[in-house]
Amino acid sequence: MIDEKFFRDRLRTLRNEKQVSAREMSLALGQNESYINKIESGKATTTIPSFINICEYLKISPSVFFDEETRNTFDKQDFEYYLKKLSPNQAKYILELLKDITKN
Repeated sequence: MIDEKFFRDRLRTLRNEKQVSAREMSLALGQNESYINKIESGKATTTIPSFINICEYLKISPSVFFDEETRNTFDKQDFEYYLKKLSPNQAKYILELLKDITKN
């Protein structure tokens, strides 16, 4: 079974590494302009042939896309998304925790 969150996050990470917008990538794939955005936001899925086209566009193989090593990489966008959802008190708590963890 495919981990949908991993798929969405991995697509976003690889697209950002190529420095291409979701709109630009969608149009380059011959899709409507919101195609990639809908996949990354979980509002749509893709077919296997479309996934292969995505991999070709990104110049990677499907096995590289699903490389287990990438499951443990840090996703700054994901971190920032959740950080923005914190209350000021929660953010302060996280900051203090980070300071404590990184003490030498």
